[in-house]
Amino acid sequence: MAQMKSALLLSGGMDSVAIAFWIRPAFGITVLYGQKAAEAELYASKAVCNSLGIEHHVIETDLSALGSGDMVGRTADPLAPASEWWPFRNQMLITLGAMKAIQVGAKELLIGCLRTDGFHADGRMSFVSDMSRLLSMQEGALTVRAPAIEFSAAELIKVSGVPIDILAWAHSCHVSSHACGMCRGCRKHYETLEELGHAPY
Repeated sequence: MAQMKSALLLSGGMDSVAIAFWIRPAFGITVLYGQKAAEAELYASKAVCNSLGIEHHVIETDLSALGSGDMVGRTADPLAPASEWWPFRNQMLITLGAMKAIQVGAKELLIGCLRTDGFHADGRMSFVSDMSRLLSMQEGALTVRAPAIEFSAAELIKVSGVPIDILAWAHSCHVSSHACGMCRGCRKHYETLEELGHAPY
């Protein structure tokens, strides 16, 4: 019986890099949607896919006019629960990723939500399940899965077994293609490395 082909939404951050190494999906899908760190995210995603032999696809669409907060370099919307909040970002990424996943013949779309992402509504299991039901009822019967949703970032990295030299390609900064060292993405990156016993510098 042929193995079900999966596609991973691959941002190039440490979570999606670890999932790529752990799951080894058939496809990696990187979405450039107008985020400030797009260049570095693309570089990291390409490097990981090349190293692991994963077929890489890139979707480019400039949605910066609809963005909010750190990722677009704008004051956060009054509704924002955190400075990096971009309205309906995971919903947008899943929709665009699903379009490409159907095109390349994947039956499952993976997203890198962690237990600690429950701070945002679109980082919770209920959101992932609802998106999966929505896609699976449509032509193509694509499902969505968050394989690391029970883990923190450090736990995921340990479970995945991703070596530090591959993890080093990850880019987590929200505001630039060069790590600012101060945004929530950079702080999470450094704190995770420290928890794992790796000095961040």
